[in-house]
Amino acid sequence: MEHGKITEYMAKLCKDNCPVCVKGRENGKGILYNIVKLEENICPACRAYEKVYGVKAHEKIKVD
Repeated sequence: MEHGKITEYMAKLCKDNCPVCVKGRENGKGILYNIVKLEENICPACRAYEKVYGVKAHEKIKVD
């Protein structure tokens, strides 16, 4: 699926640079994980992450 440049940039921002999202995904539990689960419906970067990578912002990207 083709995404716009802004959507891809925001998804990369969520994946690599957002300290809350990165730590929440890394740990898979705890306060930051729960914050990411709550904010993924509000944050435009988290929504872009879901569009581009096909998983919710609190989930790790599955590598085959």
